Amino acid sequence: MVLGEKFGSYLSVNLGFGFGVTMGVHMAGNISGAHMNAALTFTNCTLGRMSWKKFPVYILGQFLGSFLASATIYCLFYSIIQFSGGHLTVTGPTATAGIFATYLPEHMTLWRGFLDEVIVTGILQLCLFAITDKKNNPALQGTQALVIGILIVVIGLSLGMNTGYAMNPSRDLPPCFFTFIAGWGIQVFSIPRRPQILENSMNYEDRRIPVLPKTMSNPPTTLTPVSVSPANRPSVQTVPPLSDSIHLEHF
Repeated sequence: MVLGEKFGSYLSVNLGFGFGVTMGVHMAGNISGAHMNAALTFTNCTLGRMSWKKFPVYILGQFLGSFLASATIYCLFYSIIQFSGGHLTVTGPTATAGIFATYLPEHMTLWRGFLDEVIVTGILQLCLFAITDKKNNPALQGTQALVIGILIVVIGLSLGMNTGYAMNPSRDLPPCFFTFIAGWGIQVFSIPRRPQILENSMNYEDRRIPVLPKTMSNPPTTLTPVSVSPANRPSVQTVPPLSDSIHLEHF
């Protein structure tokens, strides 16, 4: 979607994520329960569904797999370099870091983004428990992977706008390390924000416009008479700029 512009959409990104998870569940479901998410692995260990001894091994495997996946994408889509003109950036019109990891949009703050991810990850875990709970109303045998993929698509389409719904430290953090090594720089670990030069200058210009108190019906002006024409026309008076008579407060 980033590189081709016409070859993707928000819907296609969500479908790619959802059915990618479906394939992962098919491949590793009977081996490890398809633990591809560090947050979900932590939850299962906390609830006693999995031994804590497996936790570091699973996390290491998840992080290594995600890092290698980022390297694979970088090698396959070498047009990333051409698209950005050889200048790898996190923000701007040719930013490409978002291909690998999620970054907060301008309308989100760090803590709002954190809260959003906590809620979305909680919804994911709750739905996974419902899908796999045989005492509830589980998915039909053999369809769990597909249903989980649909779950990812639904979450992405409905709640993915704020933070990109990473929901998974294993999916988001290793790509940041890879992009840092590959040349994007330390900015991949920060919250990108566009320069505020233009906005500040506009605010400054706005503050330069004098505003009269509401109690004043007419601005205080100094009237300067001008010469009267031979036809005895009314005198014409000029009003100096407001800035000459009203003090302007600069910030």
